[in-house]
Amino acid sequence: MSQQAVYTAEAAPPAGPYSQAVKVNGLIFCSGQIHADAEGNMVGETIEERTEQVLKNMSLVLKAAGSDMTKVVKVVIFLDDMGDFAKMNSVYGKWFTGEVKPARSCVAAKQLPKGATVEMECIALA
Repeated sequence: MSQQAVYTAEAAPPAGPYSQAVKVNGLIFCSGQIHADAEGNMVGETIEERTEQVLKNMSLVLKAAGSDMTKVVKVVIFLDDMGDFAKMNSVYGKWFTGEVKPARSCVAAKQLPKGATVEMECIALA
């Protein structure tokens, strides 16, 4: 079982000592993505704009791993305010439109890295 680190300069850089994703045995484990741009600057004024950036970053990391959003099987979402759940969902739903949508969890987090308000991680097929 060999592991391959995945990195793309197109998405937000890691905020610590971890890979953007790890590819192993036909699966891609994507680290938590926040609403930062490729230079690491936090972007977006609204939860909708921030969610869009998070999903864009996730998509770019998956692309670098040879996958895409249609192959996502599990998503974990962290929100610093569950009051944003419906607005986050409205953007999320535009990215996952297939008949089979990923399994998912969404949890409230007191605080997220770099002051983020939303973070998402996923597992996808290679």
